[in-house]
Amino acid sequence: MSKYTTGEIARLCGVSVRTVQYYDSRNILVPSELTEGGRRLYSEDDLKRMKIICFLRELDLPINSIGELLSEKHPENVISLLLDEQEKALHAEIQERQRRLDKLEELKQTLQRVEHFSIESIGDIAHIMESKKKLRKVRFIMIIAGILMDIIEMGTLILWVLTGIWLPFAAGMCAVIAMGVWISSFYFRSVAYICPKCHVAFKPAFKQAFWAGHTPNTRKLTCTACGHRGFCVEIYGREA
Repeated sequence: MSKYTTGEIARLCGVSVRTVQYYDSRNILVPSELTEGGRRLYSEDDLKRMKIICFLRELDLPINSIGELLSEKHPENVISLLLDEQEKALHAEIQERQRRLDKLEELKQTLQRVEHFSIESIGDIAHIMESKKKLRKVRFIMIIAGILMDIIEMGTLILWVLTGIWLPFAAGMCAVIAMGVWISSFYFRSVAYICPKCHVAFKPAFKQAFWAGHTPNTRKLTCTACGHRGFCVEIYGREA
């Protein structure tokens, strides 16, 4: 039966001598034989065990878990469970890294749209990115409310045309107007705006915000902090 020195088993497994010595010190890979001069010799079974250790380490299993696994009388009973847990951990890590990558890409795209970059711009961008998810929820609620208002308006109008009964249409229009007032109030309570000059987040008066010119993500307002008038970036800013 072949015998391997520490250097040979390290070379066959593609690791350093210090790694083999470390596993020996942790009692994970104990040499089968010691010569009279204290030289460690490893058997074929030791080599197989070392290859298993290296494989499990490539899967990022902790040393303690590998040691416990290999000390089992029947390691095959627990290796599947360990691998399942490691798979879950790796998937979670991939998702977290993907989330960071998406945020990085979004930051790069946002920076390209910033006309005058400054340190304050980073804070503005971070605020915008953090509020996007909540802002999408607010806009989704508005879309649903708008669809419901259209259904009420068109449904009662068709009923009036087909039957000549106008009362449901009148009641429906009252409901639509009330919903319109509510959804507008809800929207402007839920958003705030960042001034491009002083970088302060502020809430304009309802009347000013309602009649202001706007794009999908900005609104032309007068900053309540510095008095600058221009297009301000919309963010989530729910009032308490």
